[in-house]
Amino acid sequence: MPEIKVRVIPRAKLNAVDPQPDGSVRVHTTAAPSDGDANAAVIKMLARHFDVPKSHIRIIRGHTTRDKVIEF
Repeated sequence: MPEIKVRVIPRAKLNAVDPQPDGSVRVHTTAAPSDGDANAAVIKMLARHFDVPKSHIRIIRGHTTRDKVIEF
């Protein structure tokens, strides 16, 4: 399964998925990083961006940090 590195910027002004030249992805989300709200928003945005179901995306590492490893 493919894995990507994701840097999350919570409490951003806008929701956005920003692919980086090194293959990682920056995700700006308006959600706060409490109660897993930001993680849920990140999964939803990545699913929409990569056109895959949300159930096919999971966080492997970094549940409580801004730097995450996501598996498709």
